[in-house]
Parts: sequence; structure tokens; C-alpha cells
Amino acid sequence: MKPAVERLEALLASQGESALLRFGLGNALMDEDPAAAAEHLRRAVALDPAYSAAWKLLGRALAASGADLQAREAYAQGISVAEQRGDVQAAKEMRVFLKRLERG
Repeated sequence: MKPAVERLEALLASQGESALLRFGLGNALMDEDPAAAAEHLRRAVALDPAYSAAWKLLGRALAASGADLQAREAYAQGISVAEQRGDVQAAKEMRVFLKRLERG
């Protein structure tokens, strides 16, 4: 396990849950274990449903782990959240990722 993952898990154990810590764990696990990353990112968006960056990374993690339908749903929700927050760049990126998934 990466030292960054170990540090973030220690913080999670000592400080309790936060969307930011869950996002950090998801990001740290993305390359080596996208399915585990997705679980942390699901928790991040449950804790903060308006966290557009977490929705974007959740979509990527789900797609990387082969859960295309769930990835599409995460991107769609993320686009909605990003648009409501005025996060134009995140919405644009998620639209691109969503189109790629739909093309297969």
C-alpha cells in the first residue's frame, strides 16, 4: 500500500470521516485499485453531494473498474451538481467522459 494511502487512512481513523479525506483516499487508490477508489468516492459524495470533483473522479473510478452504467450515472449526477454550482469546467470534462463511455 502507498504511504499516502496509509497516512490518509490514519487521518480517517483519528479525525473521523470527511468528504475531503474520502476524496483523497479515492484519488490515491485510483491507479492501483479503481474499485476501492470508487467506494471511497461514493462515500465522499454521500457526505457532500455538491462535491463536483468527487463526482468526476467517481465516474472515472467506476469506468476504470468496468462499471460503465454506474459511471454514466455518476457523470450525469456530477454534471447536474457542477452546473448548479457554476463549476463550468468540471461539467464540461464530465460531458466529454460521458460521451466517450456512450460511444464505447
